[in-house]
Amino acid sequence: MPARRANPFWQAGKALILLAALGILLALGTWQVERLHWKEGLLADIAERQAAAPVPLSTIETMAASGGDIEYRVVTATGRYLNNKERHFFATFDGASGFDIYTPLQLADGRYLFVNRGFVPYDAKEPEMRVQGQLTDEQTVTGLARAKLAGQPSGMPDNDLAKNIFYWKDLNAMADSDGLPRDKVLPFFVDADKTPNPAGLPIGGVTIVDLPNNHLQYAVTWYGLAVALVAIVAISWWRKRHPDAPRQ
Repeated sequence: MPARRANPFWQAGKALILLAALGILLALGTWQVERLHWKEGLLADIAERQAAAPVPLSTIETMAASGGDIEYRVVTATGRYLNNKERHFFATFDGASGFDIYTPLQLADGRYLFVNRGFVPYDAKEPEMRVQGQLTDEQTVTGLARAKLAGQPSGMPDNDLAKNIFYWKDLNAMADSDGLPRDKVLPFFVDADKTPNPAGLPIGGVTIVDLPNNHLQYAVTWYGLAVALVAIVAISWWRKRHPDAPRQ
């Protein structure tokens, strides 16, 4: 081993390994800082969208058709709820389990928009338990546009169409189970705002913006490991040159 340590190739190899490790740690820390700035910008953009004045449904349609980002944009839509075709999405609200009620809103041109009218407790799943909240006649809803999911999220259970219980928002399945032609269903949802419904159900305004922002602590971790690596190497180097120095 002493001979190996004295070998200049061995010393150069160790130095290269340490430099590579330091470079990787610094690169990971820098990447997390970049992600932090991106996430902060995204959250600020979402907050700005939610605070903006509502736009017509046609504006969201145009954006969606062109591949634009419609998420969390405030929109208004007018039509008649098809209360007998509501779909139930399993959800929680304030610690209670229940369902978000997705009801097709039939527009004046005959097309349909699925509106998340809000949350109802588990024992109020069936419409007859909340008759007063089943709005009739023409209604205007204001809420947040939500994009259609591309597919079933990983680890999510299959929807139970027989029991009208959805575990993920499959727009096509909602339309098919309601007997609505897919080409007549708008390719996005709208989450209704907090405007109260008769008798308090459904409870609107249940949209959750859940975008974890842990990039700062990740950056501190990677940079901290880089500092620790430098400190260990420096201490090791100093001890080799001062073998008689006392160690604590």
